[in-house]
Amino acid sequence: MSAAVHPLTDGPTRPGHRPHLQVAGTSSTIDLDRAEGAVAELLAALGQDPAAEPLLDTPRRVAASYAELLTPAPFTLTTFPNDEGYDELVLARAIPFASLCQHHLLPFTGLAHVGYLPAERILGLSKLARVVELFARRLQVQERLTTQVADWLQAHLEPKGVGELLEAEHLYMSLPGLRAAGAAPSPPPCTACSAPTPTRARSSSPSPGSAGEGPHRSAAVK
Repeated sequence: MSAAVHPLTDGPTRPGHRPHLQVAGTSSTIDLDRAEGAVAELLAALGQDPAAEPLLDTPRRVAASYAELLTPAPFTLTTFPNDEGYDELVLARAIPFASLCQHHLLPFTGLAHVGYLPAERILGLSKLARVVELFARRLQVQERLTTQVADWLQAHLEPKGVGELLEAEHLYMSLPGLRAAGAAPSPPPCTACSAPTPTRARSSSPSPGSAGEGPHRSAAVK
């Protein structure tokens, strides 16, 4: 089993002893006033006049937008004993998500497909979407987001297996100017695999199509 511990918990939970898992958003505090001032400074540095009437409310709007992208909604994750011994794949498909690229501060959005093979405990399908949001609402790269969700489910549910696929469009790769300037190619699909025995492997291959075209895919199977 994976020994990963979710960074928002106090420590590992004893197997078979996790009926309620309290999950909160990120602990960092967002200073909206300071963020608004920084946006105004950025506008000025870019040769724009933040005092111009069309831009007067832009700092507030931008700061609020980034705050929303960096603030997951807190929730309580409740798991249930798998009393009936259900062992078929539990799958939630096409979970929409939005995250913020840590290298460009531009959004990437897409769909997550998350599933697991139950062992001792199960959880509601809607909570899979909440776990995706928990990790998406922060500065991210797609590969790390993929493995964080899979690792979290593996550590807290201890299922027989976890599978996850993320498909996302990255705004920084969709802007023609950035692509023409030779921006780095899209993150290739990456796979992280582990089994009930401690086995882990990684592989990658180029995405079909040219850079910046089509969704970027990342996968984790545990």
